[in-house]
Amino acid sequence: MEPVGALSSQPATAADGPQYLTFRLGAEEYGVEILKVQEIKSYSPITPVPNTPRAVKGVMNLRGRIIPVVDLRLKFGMPETEYNRFAVVIVVAVSSKVVGLLADGVTDVLTLAKTNVQAAPDFGTPIEAGLISGMAKAGEKVVILLDVEHLLEGDATSGPRGPR
Repeated sequence: MEPVGALSSQPATAADGPQYLTFRLGAEEYGVEILKVQEIKSYSPITPVPNTPRAVKGVMNLRGRIIPVVDLRLKFGMPETEYNRFAVVIVVAVSSKVVGLLADGVTDVLTLAKTNVQAAPDFGTPIEAGLISGMAKAGEKVVILLDVEHLLEGDATSGPRGPR
């Protein structure tokens, strides 16, 4: 598997604002801090692992290191889909964890001024709000910014268990 794109981002200065890699899940756009992204890989078949949470699609070999792959559609309670050639695995690294996040496709790298980012609204359930670090205005669209640390902490990759 060859990387779709190597990330050689320059550190954003405080005046520029933080940078986010944005990607699609269905019709919605999400973003993760680019400094947490190790690389982006083309989708390829993932090896399922028995008795894992439903959102954990399985594992993949990343240059000799076996990493779990989380299907973000399942993690967020969206319908499962057949992934096409635009699907990607976004490899993120937080502390000592490296995890692949399966998404429908990458859309952009955005530099967001603090004035364009608002706190996540209160959804009434702490689990949903805890995964979201904020909402960003990017032109006419809204990008949901994910808190990768919370997404990966403890058993945060779990989702409802069920048949695959």
